[in-house]
Amino acid sequence: MFSRLDARRAALRARLAEPHRAYHAQSHVDSMLRGMAALPGPLAHAAAMELAIWYHDAVYDPAARDNEARSAALLRADLSGLVHPQVIGVAAEMIRLTATHEIPPDLPENWHQDVALFLDLDLAVLGAGPAEYDAYERGIAAEYEPVHGRDAYRTGRAAFLRALLGRPRLFHTDGFHAALDGQARANIRHALEQLSA
Repeated sequence: MFSRLDARRAALRARLAEPHRAYHAQSHVDSMLRGMAALPGPLAHAAAMELAIWYHDAVYDPAARDNEARSAALLRADLSGLVHPQVIGVAAEMIRLTATHEIPPDLPENWHQDVALFLDLDLAVLGAGPAEYDAYERGIAAEYEPVHGRDAYRTGRAAFLRALLGRPRLFHTDGFHAALDGQARANIRHALEQLSA
């Protein structure tokens, strides 16, 4: 029998296949799921993290500024009555925090490590090899340039990348920081050179 959860999953996959998506699609979700499976040690909120991975880009409009809030709201609407409310709450907060990729000081202590890992998984592409990173930049451009125009996109993207470089750390967890920070900064500097060329 086709359950309500199956219906939600099918609708979510359809969203991730929307034609305007070049990077924020099923492939990004799959990459994060593989990264989650490779994490060492137990997770306190594994179910919430998996749901957050699936839903964090469920609503994706390159012209909007509230995709994260709308994605978290969609998760709550879709899964209410199907998943434990506490799991939904943690997952929705993970999604909401992808708006800034910063961890608020008032986050419950028992959420902190899993939230940090989730946010690092979302940005792990920054520290990918040059070819994968270049494909990421092309995907972002394909999503945003048609909406904002080439010049506005390049200006906005450069500002975003410079802001990333200005952060003392790109990744919250020591493992991701040690493994990916150097390559990520090299990738970002190269992308900035390409944008200014």
